[in-house]
Amino acid sequence: MRQNALKALWRDGKPAINAWLGVASSFSAEVMAHAGFDTVTVDTQHGMVDGQQAIAMLQAISTTEATPLMRVVWNDPALIMKALDSGAYGIICPMVNTAEECRAFVGACRYAPDGYRSVGPARGTLYGGSDYLLHANDEIVTLAMIETRQAMDNLEAILDVPGLDGVYIGPNDLSLSLGYAASPDPQDKEVLEAIARVRKATKARGQACAMHCTGGAMGRRLIEQGMDLVTVAIDWRMMALGSAAEIKAARGA
Repeated sequence: MRQNALKALWRDGKPAINAWLGVASSFSAEVMAHAGFDTVTVDTQHGMVDGQQAIAMLQAISTTEATPLMRVVWNDPALIMKALDSGAYGIICPMVNTAEECRAFVGACRYAPDGYRSVGPARGTLYGGSDYLLHANDEIVTLAMIETRQAMDNLEAILDVPGLDGVYIGPNDLSLSLGYAASPDPQDKEVLEAIARVRKATKARGQACAMHCTGGAMGRRLIEQGMDLVTVAIDWRMMALGSAAEIKAARGA
């Protein structure tokens, strides 16, 4: 089976730089993937992407060395299994708030006896290789999103679920859930303490800690603090910011 390059980076103690795709376009996905990111995530939760579009985007990412990930719409076994069968090499699952929910998530990503994923990898085999079924349980990355007060209350129990590779912090939702304004770069003390607690708890267990960022500068700061994966570019946001900057330059503003 094709090695999961993200897991290889983590084994070597290196962080991953991630791109986020919300635009339903295989060409846009291909352009982003060719930029040199370690991983590229297709967002089917808040991105404007449906199932068939997601497959085309995964195919576009596969023209590069970037590891294809997907954020699924919800913690739904059918959606998770379909994403993996489509060729995603890692799943980011939103709103995992309890150990029970985490077990359901991880179980959907693993074949028996480690889980209950149904056999039928389809494009997963085309991307991963003919021995996909033998090694998928070891290669597929599972990241549970920690983004609520309830998840923080259950953090240790969630992290102790066998087969969980790590967590992905959603700073906006976490800030809201803790009683503050949504912020992609939180400054409130309680939110920062929660993020630090998640990072420390994952490190203690040898798990990965990932987080959304506002850009490369924030990503660098988080890597220096010990983050293992940082999302530094979102396709639609890059388009908007880049366009605004060029308009400003053209108008001499």
